[in-house]
Amino acid sequence: MKCKVVKGYKENLRELCDTLGARGKMDLGPIIETVTGVIEDIKANGDKALLSYTKKFDKAELTPETMRVTDKEIEEAFGQIDPVLLETMKKSAENIRRFHEYQKEEGFMVDTAKGAKIGVRVRPISVAGVYVPGGTAPLPSTVLMDVIPASVAGVPRIVFCTPPRADGTIAPVILAAAHIAGATEIYKAGGAQAIAAMAYGTETIPRVDKICGPGNIYVNTAKRLVFGQVDIDMFAGPSEILIIADDKADPDIVAADMLSQAEHDRIASAIVLTTSEELASKVAECVDRRSEEATRKEILEASLRDYCSIIVCGDIDIAIAFSEEIAPEHLELYVEDPHGLLPKINNAGAVFLGKYSPEPLGDYFAGPNHTLPTSGTARFFSPLNTGDFYKKMSVIDYNEESLREVVADVARFARSEGLECHARSIESRFKDINE
Repeated sequence: MKCKVVKGYKENLRELCDTLGARGKMDLGPIIETVTGVIEDIKANGDKALLSYTKKFDKAELTPETMRVTDKEIEEAFGQIDPVLLETMKKSAENIRRFHEYQKEEGFMVDTAKGAKIGVRVRPISVAGVYVPGGTAPLPSTVLMDVIPASVAGVPRIVFCTPPRADGTIAPVILAAAHIAGATEIYKAGGAQAIAAMAYGTETIPRVDKICGPGNIYVNTAKRLVFGQVDIDMFAGPSEILIIADDKADPDIVAADMLSQAEHDRIASAIVLTTSEELASKVAECVDRRSEEATRKEILEASLRDYCSIIVCGDIDIAIAFSEEIAPEHLELYVEDPHGLLPKINNAGAVFLGKYSPEPLGDYFAGPNHTLPTSGTARFFSPLNTGDFYKKMSVIDYNEESLREVVADVARFARSEGLECHARSIESRFKDINE
């Protein structure tokens, strides 16, 4: 399976970036119409609609009572998992929890003139919702990544939804991961209908304050449509990796790292930026060989054909300019001095430094969150983090003396905007001003 090798110049930077970013420009009209119907149905009919969709799409016959996972089901799940894999999951969870503990926030109060105090109070949201898809490949790593930050933030109620299998069960690794991570309740519900259920609540599934987690185009569209009713983590798109590699890089390793993301789905993106034409040619050969040996050949064929490129750049500054414009989800700096290049990088979800920091390390084990901004949104979005599960309240605490000091300024400002009642509100506290 061939991967394109192209030349990258300052002059064609924008054109190449637009082409590589075309994945997010599909017509969502019919999908929005379908998902809107699902949301309205859940709002109107609650559990009845949710169970109907579960039967239709997941082929599982459930009741309101069997929709919620029991302690017995969780206990049985632990008994069905390879003990060595279970220990690996626990180690990963420990690394993730330790990293996210560093992100905990505290409020502050500061004294200003004449005894006035101002500050911020930081509190966890009351109910977090986490969604993880089912499908043929369960994703326990994503369960850990999305539940643990909420747990570390101190969210008292963490609602976890995932679609059931046809027999009404959930993959044991998913149940175990949710329990290890700190989910307080687990429900068998999938798709856009699960997002709607968490956003508006049903008789069984509670309304949440924020929804996070990945999903297909219907799930992500549902998250967009309920944003405002609830908060969401980000507008997620297909997975992507960008690798900046110099002539010292091992082309076989670069090819392996490209394919690690290209195998996600047909519109996953894998891009290499290099100053070496020889490396580019060798990487293309290695991609061709490795992809023929892969298990997900059909997916790789589509992603390599449409959304993967090896771009030869005139110098490293052009490579960095391409990377900054694309703002990739995952950025590998596979160069001789990755630490020297890092200060020049501003736009990326996660940066991996050097030969021994491959992207899958971040996916599964290192600790930083793998729920990352995609499709160029790393220009303004950040990885999922502990702070995403806090809300902040401003606190203003003036006494009589400190308010008297500023009353004229506040009233003057209010009247400049034509808001006389604002001015009188503050003046009403001081009778001598009104006399």
